[in-house]
Amino acid sequence: MMFLRSRSLALSCFRTSIRAFSSSRGAGKDASEEKEGKLKNTFLLRFWSSSADRVQSWRAAQAMRFGQPLVYDMSYEHHMTRREMENTVAQLMESEGWNRRAADPFHLHFCGLQPDGAYLHELRRRYGSETWDRLMITATERTYLEVFPQQDLVYLTADSKQVLQEFDHSKVYIIGAMVDRSIHSGVSLANAKRLRLATARLPLDEHLDWECGAKNLTLDQMMRILITLKHTGCWKKALEFVPKRKHAGFTGVTKSRFVRNDSSETHKNKRLYFAFKQ
Repeated sequence: MMFLRSRSLALSCFRTSIRAFSSSRGAGKDASEEKEGKLKNTFLLRFWSSSADRVQSWRAAQAMRFGQPLVYDMSYEHHMTRREMENTVAQLMESEGWNRRAADPFHLHFCGLQPDGAYLHELRRRYGSETWDRLMITATERTYLEVFPQQDLVYLTADSKQVLQEFDHSKVYIIGAMVDRSIHSGVSLANAKRLRLATARLPLDEHLDWECGAKNLTLDQMMRILITLKHTGCWKKALEFVPKRKHAGFTGVTKSRFVRNDSSETHKNKRLYFAFKQ
């Protein structure tokens, strides 16, 4: 009896060991498959990232040869605090990134960029000197009037009385590279007038129910608006990039609360009509 019990116990232990071995083997296999899957995913991500980078670099190179120019006026160093200048550079970097990812990017020109200025120092610090030197943009200390014909230039400023009705692919649009938290309006407009340049503002009032605040947008918001407008010619699509907190929607669009009120009023009138009819 003792032998049979021991034999039964041994057999039970053996079966338990087999199950444990199979389980560990399965777990090892699962872990191996999971690791292999992760490696495959990592490889695919790297391949996709590398391919996307090559495509973007090719598009940027094409834009430098054939693309429509878009100018950033880099002459506002002395109008900003150190913090404002750093924020401007951060927005410029984000703008450059959005442009690089566009299907048909602009040829970006940083005009008036001084070799020993704070702008260039901050750009090199953030990008890294090697990346900055390989960046597919045109950075020059020359002014835009030295680079482009005056009649082709249009300075985009929120203070202009002229409304940009439609995107003109033959024009060179200029954006002031400036973040002015104290909202000293009119600086870029005064600069454009002094140089006798055409100016224009985005049709924010014409398309949006603007609620409050200045109509100054960040540089990256401007970039996304212009890219969309360039590709589609549609202001409604382009102005989707204006922060929702600044406006109450597009003009001419009935708000939902009015629809509900109209609907309830209609039902009330119907009930009164049927009561009268009875």
